[in-house]
Amino acid sequence: MGQSQFSSDFTLGILGGGQLGKMMLYTTRKWDIATYVMDKDDTAPSFEGCTVYFEGDIMDYEAVMEFGEQVDVLTIEIENINVQALQDLEDKGVAVSPSARVLRTIRNKAIQKKFYQSHDIPTAAFEVYEKPQLKHDREYPFIWKSAEGGYDGKGVKVIRTAADLEDLPAQECIYEDMVDFDLELAVIVARNASGVMTTYPVVEMEFHPEANQVEYVICPARINLDISDRARALALEVSKAYDHVGLLAVEMFLTKTGELLVNEVAPRPHNSGHYSIEGAYTDQFEQHIRCVCNLPLGATDSTVGSVMVNLVGAEGHTGPVLYEGIEEILALPGVTPHIYGKKETRPFRKMGHVTIVADDVVAARELAEEVKAKIKVVSVGA
Repeated sequence: MGQSQFSSDFTLGILGGGQLGKMMLYTTRKWDIATYVMDKDDTAPSFEGCTVYFEGDIMDYEAVMEFGEQVDVLTIEIENINVQALQDLEDKGVAVSPSARVLRTIRNKAIQKKFYQSHDIPTAAFEVYEKPQLKHDREYPFIWKSAEGGYDGKGVKVIRTAADLEDLPAQECIYEDMVDFDLELAVIVARNASGVMTTYPVVEMEFHPEANQVEYVICPARINLDISDRARALALEVSKAYDHVGLLAVEMFLTKTGELLVNEVAPRPHNSGHYSIEGAYTDQFEQHIRCVCNLPLGATDSTVGSVMVNLVGAEGHTGPVLYEGIEEILALPGVTPHIYGKKETRPFRKMGHVTIVADDVVAARELAEEVKAKIKVVSVGA
Protein backbone atom coordinates (compact mmCIF):
# COMPACT_ATOMS: atom_id res chain seq x y z
CA MET A 1 0.00 0.00 0.00
CA GLY A 2 2.94 2.33 0.58
CA GLN A 3 2.01 5.95 1.10
CA SER A 4 -1.57 5.47 -0.11
CA GLN A 5 -2.88 5.35 3.48
CA PHE A 6 -1.95 8.96 4.18
CA SER A 7 -4.10 11.93 3.07
CA SER A 8 -5.69 9.81 0.35
CA ASP A 9 -8.82 7.82 -0.42
CA PHE A 10 -7.64 4.88 1.71
CA THR A 11 -10.13 4.08 4.49
CA LEU A 12 -9.60 2.19 7.74
CA GLY A 13 -12.66 0.74 9.49
CA ILE A 14 -12.94 0.01 13.22
CA LEU A 15 -15.74 -2.17 14.59
CA GLY A 16 -16.61 -0.96 18.07
CA GLY A 17 -16.69 2.59 19.38
CA GLY A 18 -15.28 2.17 22.88
CA GLN A 19 -12.22 3.66 24.54
CA LEU A 20 -9.76 1.40 22.69
CA GLY A 21 -11.11 2.68 19.38
CA LYS A 22 -10.93 6.24 20.67
CA MET A 23 -7.24 5.80 21.48
CA MET A 24 -6.55 4.26 18.06
CA LEU A 25 -8.00 7.47 16.61
CA TYR A 26 -5.17 9.46 18.24
CA THR A 27 -2.93 7.92 15.58
CA THR A 28 -5.29 8.08 12.59
CA ARG A 29 -5.89 11.77 13.34
CA LYS A 30 -2.15 12.35 13.65
CA TRP A 31 -1.51 10.68 10.30
CA ASP A 32 -4.67 11.90 8.54
CA ILE A 33 -5.89 8.38 7.79
CA ALA A 34 -9.62 8.40 7.00
CA THR A 35 -11.26 6.20 9.65
CA TYR A 36 -14.81 4.90 9.81
CA VAL A 37 -16.20 3.59 13.12
CA MET A 38 -19.37 1.59 13.78
CA ASP A 39 -21.12 1.16 17.13
CA LYS A 40 -24.79 0.98 18.12
CA ASP A 41 -24.30 3.72 20.74
CA ASP A 42 -24.09 7.28 19.39
CA THR A 43 -22.53 8.44 22.68
CA ALA A 44 -19.65 5.95 22.47
CA PRO A 45 -16.14 7.33 23.15
CA SER A 46 -15.08 7.08 19.47
CA PHE A 47 -18.01 9.19 18.22
CA GLU A 48 -16.10 12.47 18.19
CA GLY A 49 -12.74 11.43 16.75
CA CYS A 50 -13.44 9.44 13.58
CA THR A 51 -13.98 10.65 10.02
CA VAL A 52 -17.44 9.04 9.71
CA TYR A 53 -19.46 7.39 12.49
CA PHE A 54 -21.96 4.66 11.62
CA GLU A 55 -24.68 3.77 14.07
CA GLY A 56 -25.12 0.00 13.84
CA ASP A 57 -24.92 -3.25 15.80
CA ILE A 58 -21.55 -4.96 15.35
CA MET A 59 -23.25 -8.31 16.09
CA ASP A 60 -25.65 -7.79 13.16
CA TYR A 61 -24.52 -9.60 9.99
CA GLU A 62 -26.00 -7.15 7.47
CA ALA A 63 -24.75 -4.08 9.34
CA VAL A 64 -21.18 -5.42 9.53
CA MET A 65 -21.23 -6.44 5.85
CA GLU A 66 -22.50 -3.04 4.72
CA PHE A 67 -19.90 -1.25 6.86
CA GLY A 68 -16.99 -3.52 5.89
CA GLU A 69 -17.61 -3.18 2.15
CA GLN A 70 -16.86 0.56 2.43
CA VAL A 71 -13.33 0.24 3.87
CA ASP A 72 -9.93 -1.01 2.67
CA VAL A 73 -8.77 -2.43 6.00
CA LEU A 74 -11.10 -3.54 8.79
CA THR A 75 -10.04 -4.00 12.42
CA ILE A 76 -11.71 -4.33 15.81
CA GLU A 77 -11.54 -2.93 19.31
CA ILE A 78 -13.73 -5.61 20.92
CA GLU A 79 -14.12 -9.34 20.21
CA ASN A 80 -17.93 -9.59 20.38
CA ILE A 81 -18.57 -9.13 16.66
CA ASN A 82 -20.44 -11.04 13.94
CA VAL A 83 -17.58 -13.31 12.93
CA GLN A 84 -19.41 -14.83 9.95
CA ALA A 85 -19.65 -11.35 8.42
CA LEU A 86 -15.89 -10.90 8.93
CA GLN A 87 -15.27 -14.22 7.19
CA ASP A 88 -17.45 -13.24 4.24
CA LEU A 89 -15.76 -9.84 3.99
CA GLU A 90 -12.36 -11.57 3.91
CA ASP A 91 -13.65 -13.81 1.11
CA LYS A 92 -14.62 -10.63 -0.80
CA GLY A 93 -11.07 -9.28 -0.50
CA VAL A 94 -11.35 -6.90 2.48
CA ALA A 95 -8.22 -7.00 4.66
CA VAL A 96 -9.66 -8.03 8.05
CA SER A 97 -7.26 -7.96 11.01
CA PRO A 98 -7.43 -9.97 13.20
CA SER A 99 -8.99 -12.58 10.92
CA ALA A 100 -12.28 -14.37 11.53
CA ARG A 101 -10.27 -17.57 12.12
CA VAL A 102 -8.29 -15.97 14.95
CA LEU A 103 -11.37 -14.41 16.54
CA ARG A 104 -13.28 -17.71 16.48
CA THR A 105 -10.49 -19.35 18.44
CA ILE A 106 -9.92 -16.57 20.97
CA ARG A 107 -13.40 -15.36 21.84
CA ASN A 108 -14.51 -18.78 23.14
CA LYS A 109 -12.34 -19.58 26.17
CA ALA A 110 -12.96 -23.33 25.84
CA ILE A 111 -11.69 -23.32 22.25
CA GLN A 112 -8.83 -21.03 23.28
CA LYS A 113 -7.71 -23.40 26.07
CA LYS A 114 -7.91 -26.43 23.74
CA PHE A 115 -5.80 -24.45 21.25
CA TYR A 116 -3.01 -24.11 23.83
CA GLN A 117 -3.29 -27.79 24.67
CA SER A 118 -2.98 -28.83 20.99
CA HIS A 119 0.00 -26.50 20.42
CA ASP A 120 1.90 -27.60 23.57
CA ILE A 121 1.63 -24.11 25.05
CA PRO A 122 1.75 -24.30 28.87
CA THR A 123 -1.56 -23.40 30.54
CA ALA A 124 -3.44 -24.34 33.72
CA ALA A 125 -5.16 -27.75 33.70
CA PHE A 126 -8.86 -27.54 32.77
CA GLU A 127 -12.03 -29.36 31.80
CA VAL A 128 -14.83 -28.13 29.52
CA TYR A 129 -18.52 -28.65 30.32
CA GLU A 130 -21.68 -27.85 28.34
CA LYS A 131 -23.03 -26.24 31.52
CA PRO A 132 -21.91 -26.11 35.19
CA GLN A 133 -21.79 -29.60 36.74
CA LEU A 134 -22.22 -30.28 40.45
CA LYS A 135 -20.55 -33.68 39.99
CA HIS A 136 -16.90 -33.45 38.99
CA ASP A 137 -13.48 -34.80 39.98
CA ARG A 138 -11.79 -31.45 40.53
CA GLU A 139 -10.51 -30.46 43.98
CA TYR A 140 -11.79 -27.28 45.62
CA PRO A 141 -11.04 -24.46 45.22
CA PHE A 142 -10.96 -24.06 41.43
CA ILE A 143 -11.90 -21.43 38.85
CA TRP A 144 -15.13 -21.38 36.86
CA LYS A 145 -15.11 -19.40 33.59
CA SER A 146 -17.93 -18.92 31.12
CA ALA A 147 -16.73 -19.93 27.64
CA GLU A 148 -18.20 -16.82 26.01
CA GLY A 149 -19.27 -13.36 27.07
CA GLY A 150 -16.99 -12.82 30.07
CA TYR A 151 -15.00 -9.60 30.44
CA ASP A 152 -13.68 -7.23 33.13
CA GLY A 153 -14.11 -9.74 35.92
CA LYS A 154 -17.51 -10.97 34.70
CA GLY A 155 -17.84 -14.63 33.78
CA VAL A 156 -15.12 -15.71 36.25
CA LYS A 157 -15.66 -17.07 39.76
CA VAL A 158 -13.64 -18.87 42.41
CA ILE A 159 -15.49 -22.09 43.34
CA ARG A 160 -14.83 -23.02 46.96
CA THR A 161 -17.82 -25.32 47.62
CA ALA A 162 -20.53 -27.08 45.59
CA ALA A 163 -22.94 -24.29 46.61
CA ASP A 164 -20.87 -21.83 44.52
CA LEU A 165 -21.85 -23.78 41.38
CA GLU A 166 -25.62 -23.57 41.89
CA ASP A 167 -26.49 -20.13 40.50
CA LEU A 168 -24.14 -20.05 37.51
CA PRO A 169 -25.57 -19.54 34.00
CA ALA A 170 -26.45 -22.75 32.13
CA GLN A 171 -23.90 -22.30 29.33
CA GLU A 172 -20.62 -23.78 28.16
CA CYS A 173 -17.91 -23.26 30.75
CA ILE A 174 -14.46 -24.27 31.97
CA TYR A 175 -13.35 -25.66 35.32
CA GLU A 176 -9.71 -24.65 35.71
CA ASP A 177 -7.11 -25.40 38.37
CA MET A 178 -6.24 -22.50 40.65
CA VAL A 179 -2.64 -21.58 39.95
CA ASP A 180 -0.32 -20.93 42.88
CA PHE A 181 1.38 -17.92 41.34
CA ASP A 182 3.76 -15.17 42.41
CA LEU A 183 2.85 -12.64 39.73
CA GLU A 184 0.46 -12.04 36.83
CA LEU A 185 2.40 -10.83 33.82
CA ALA A 186 1.53 -9.72 30.29
CA VAL A 187 3.43 -9.30 27.03
CA ILE A 188 2.04 -7.52 23.98
CA VAL A 189 3.19 -8.93 20.63
CA ALA A 190 2.88 -6.83 17.47
CA ARG A 191 2.74 -8.56 14.07
CA ASN A 192 2.10 -6.81 10.76
CA ALA A 193 0.58 -8.33 7.62
CA SER A 194 4.07 -9.11 6.27
CA GLY A 195 4.75 -11.28 9.33
CA VAL A 196 7.25 -8.94 11.01
CA MET A 197 6.98 -9.35 14.79
CA THR A 198 8.15 -7.60 17.93
CA THR A 199 7.31 -7.65 21.65
CA TYR A 200 6.81 -4.96 24.25
CA PRO A 201 8.53 -5.27 27.64
CA VAL A 202 6.94 -7.58 30.21
CA VAL A 203 4.47 -5.80 32.48
CA GLU A 204 3.22 -6.80 35.91
CA MET A 205 -0.50 -6.63 36.70
CA GLU A 206 -2.00 -6.07 40.14
CA PHE A 207 -5.70 -6.94 40.42
CA HIS A 208 -8.51 -5.49 42.52
CA PRO A 209 -9.43 -8.29 44.96
CA GLU A 210 -13.21 -7.80 44.67
CA ALA A 211 -13.82 -6.72 41.08
CA ASN A 212 -11.18 -9.06 39.54
CA GLN A 213 -10.09 -6.12 37.35
CA VAL A 214 -6.58 -4.87 36.73
CA GLU A 215 -5.92 -2.08 39.22
CA TYR A 216 -2.26 -1.29 38.42
CA VAL A 217 0.01 -2.13 35.48
CA ILE A 218 3.73 -1.76 36.16
CA CYS A 219 6.34 -1.49 33.40
CA PRO A 220 8.91 -2.91 33.55
CA ALA A 221 7.74 -5.87 35.62
CA ARG A 222 9.76 -6.40 38.79
CA ILE A 223 11.31 -9.67 37.57
CA ASN A 224 14.80 -10.83 36.60
CA LEU A 225 16.12 -10.92 33.03
CA ASP A 226 15.73 -14.70 32.69
CA ILE A 227 12.00 -14.58 33.47
CA SER A 228 11.59 -11.56 31.20
CA ASP A 229 13.30 -13.32 28.28
CA ARG A 230 11.25 -16.47 28.80
CA ALA A 231 7.98 -14.51 28.99
CA ARG A 232 8.70 -12.64 25.76
CA ALA A 233 9.72 -15.89 24.03
CA LEU A 234 6.51 -17.60 25.19
CA ALA A 235 4.42 -14.67 23.94
CA LEU A 236 6.12 -14.93 20.53
CA GLU A 237 5.40 -18.67 20.48
CA VAL A 238 1.70 -17.97 21.15
CA SER A 239 1.63 -15.28 18.47
CA LYS A 240 3.18 -17.59 15.88
CA ALA A 241 0.66 -20.30 16.73
CA TYR A 242 -2.26 -17.93 16.12
CA ASP A 243 -0.67 -16.41 12.98
CA HIS A 244 -2.57 -13.20 13.69
CA VAL A 245 -2.20 -9.65 12.33
CA GLY A 246 -2.32 -6.77 14.81
CA LEU A 247 -1.59 -6.81 18.52
CA LEU A 248 -1.86 -9.87 20.73
CA ALA A 249 -1.84 -9.28 24.49
CA VAL A 250 -0.68 -12.49 26.18
CA GLU A 251 -1.56 -12.73 29.87
CA MET A 252 0.38 -15.29 31.91
CA PHE A 253 1.02 -16.52 35.43
CA LEU A 254 4.49 -16.79 36.96
CA THR A 255 4.12 -19.73 39.35
CA LYS A 256 5.93 -20.04 42.66
CA THR A 257 8.16 -22.68 41.03
CA GLY A 258 9.19 -20.28 38.25
CA GLU A 259 6.99 -21.75 35.51
CA LEU A 260 5.14 -19.51 33.03
CA LEU A 261 1.55 -20.48 32.15
CA VAL A 262 -0.56 -18.72 29.52
CA ASN A 263 -3.88 -17.58 31.00
CA GLU A 264 -5.62 -15.92 28.04
CA VAL A 265 -5.04 -13.53 25.17
CA ALA A 266 -6.70 -10.52 23.54
CA PRO A 267 -6.21 -9.80 19.79
CA ARG A 268 -6.25 -5.99 20.08
CA PRO A 269 -4.87 -3.14 22.17
CA HIS A 270 -5.20 -4.10 25.81
CA ASN A 271 -5.38 -2.62 29.30
CA SER A 272 -1.87 -3.94 29.98
CA GLY A 273 -0.47 -1.66 27.25
CA HIS A 274 -2.09 1.67 28.15
CA TYR A 275 1.12 2.77 29.91
CA SER A 276 2.80 2.94 26.49
CA ILE A 277 1.06 6.20 25.49
CA GLU A 278 3.40 8.11 27.83
CA GLY A 279 5.98 5.40 28.54
CA ALA A 280 7.16 3.92 25.22
CA TYR A 281 8.65 5.08 21.93
CA THR A 282 5.61 3.68 20.09
CA ASP A 283 2.35 3.37 21.97
CA GLN A 284 0.28 0.21 21.50
CA PHE A 285 -2.50 1.99 19.60
CA GLU A 286 -0.16 3.42 16.98
CA GLN A 287 1.50 0.01 16.76
CA HIS A 288 -1.86 -1.66 16.09
CA ILE A 289 -2.53 0.77 13.23
CA ARG A 290 0.97 0.07 11.86
CA CYS A 291 0.26 -3.67 12.01
CA VAL A 292 -3.14 -3.75 10.32
CA CYS A 293 -2.06 -1.26 7.63
CA ASN A 294 1.11 -3.35 7.03
CA LEU A 295 3.45 -0.49 7.87
CA PRO A 296 6.93 -0.85 9.47
CA LEU A 297 6.69 -1.57 13.19
CA GLY A 298 7.74 1.08 15.70
CA ALA A 299 10.26 0.68 18.53
CA THR A 300 8.69 -0.93 21.60
CA ASP A 301 11.31 0.12 24.16
CA SER A 302 10.19 2.03 27.23
CA THR A 303 11.42 5.61 27.52
CA VAL A 304 10.75 5.78 31.26
CA GLY A 305 9.35 3.69 34.13
CA SER A 306 5.55 3.64 34.00
CA VAL A 307 2.59 2.66 36.14
CA MET A 308 -0.99 2.69 34.89
CA VAL A 309 -3.95 3.07 37.25
CA ASN A 310 -7.43 2.16 36.04
CA LEU A 311 -10.20 4.63 36.81
CA VAL A 312 -13.39 2.69 37.47
CA GLY A 313 -16.76 3.75 38.78
CA ALA A 314 -16.95 3.90 42.56
CA GLU A 315 -19.28 1.51 44.37
CA GLY A 316 -22.66 3.02 45.15
CA HIS A 317 -22.52 5.47 42.23
CA THR A 318 -24.66 5.16 39.10
CA GLY A 319 -25.52 8.05 36.80
CA PRO A 320 -23.89 11.09 35.12
CA VAL A 321 -20.16 10.96 35.81
CA LEU A 322 -18.02 13.31 37.90
CA TYR A 323 -14.23 12.94 38.32
CA GLU A 324 -13.49 14.13 41.85
CA GLY A 325 -9.89 15.17 42.49
CA ILE A 326 -8.73 15.33 38.88
CA GLU A 327 -7.22 18.80 39.40
CA GLU A 328 -5.22 17.47 42.34
CA ILE A 329 -3.63 14.67 40.35
CA LEU A 330 -2.89 17.03 37.43
CA ALA A 331 -0.65 18.95 39.85
CA LEU A 332 1.51 15.86 40.45
CA PRO A 333 4.71 15.34 38.41
CA GLY A 334 4.56 12.81 35.56
CA VAL A 335 0.84 12.18 35.95
CA THR A 336 -1.46 12.10 32.89
CA PRO A 337 -5.16 11.23 33.13
CA HIS A 338 -7.01 9.74 30.16
CA ILE A 339 -10.79 10.21 30.31
CA TYR A 340 -12.72 7.89 28.01
CA GLY A 341 -15.78 10.07 27.47
CA LYS A 342 -18.42 7.69 28.84
CA LYS A 343 -21.27 9.84 30.10
CA GLU A 344 -22.67 7.42 32.69
CA THR A 345 -20.76 5.78 35.52
CA ARG A 346 -21.65 2.58 37.39
CA PRO A 347 -19.73 0.49 39.92
CA PHE A 348 -16.44 -0.87 38.48
CA ARG A 349 -17.15 0.41 34.94
CA LYS A 350 -13.91 1.43 33.21
CA MET A 351 -14.14 5.21 32.86
CA GLY A 352 -10.50 6.15 32.24
CA HIS A 353 -6.94 5.51 33.31
CA VAL A 354 -4.02 7.50 34.67
CA THR A 355 -0.40 7.03 33.64
CA ILE A 356 2.38 7.83 36.11
CA VAL A 357 5.91 8.05 34.68
CA ALA A 358 9.24 8.40 36.52
CA ASP A 359 12.86 7.42 35.98
CA ASP A 360 12.42 4.90 38.78
CA VAL A 361 9.45 2.50 38.47
CA VAL A 362 9.37 2.03 42.27
CA ALA A 363 8.85 5.78 42.70
CA ALA A 364 6.16 5.68 40.00
CA ARG A 365 4.39 2.85 41.85
CA GLU A 366 4.43 4.87 45.10
CA LEU A 367 3.01 7.90 43.32
CA ALA A 368 0.31 5.66 41.79
CA GLU A 369 -0.98 4.97 45.32
CA GLU A 370 -1.31 8.71 45.89
CA VAL A 371 -3.14 9.12 42.57
CA LYS A 372 -5.51 6.27 43.45
CA ALA A 373 -6.31 7.90 46.80
CA LYS A 374 -6.95 11.37 45.34
CA ILE A 375 -9.23 10.67 42.35
CA LYS A 376 -12.69 9.14 42.55
CA VAL A 377 -15.18 8.39 39.76
CA VAL A 378 -18.59 9.24 41.21
CA SER A 379 -22.02 10.27 39.96
CA VAL A 380 -23.26 13.85 39.90
CA GLY A 381 -25.34 14.75 42.94
CA ALA A 382 -24.55 11.53 44.81
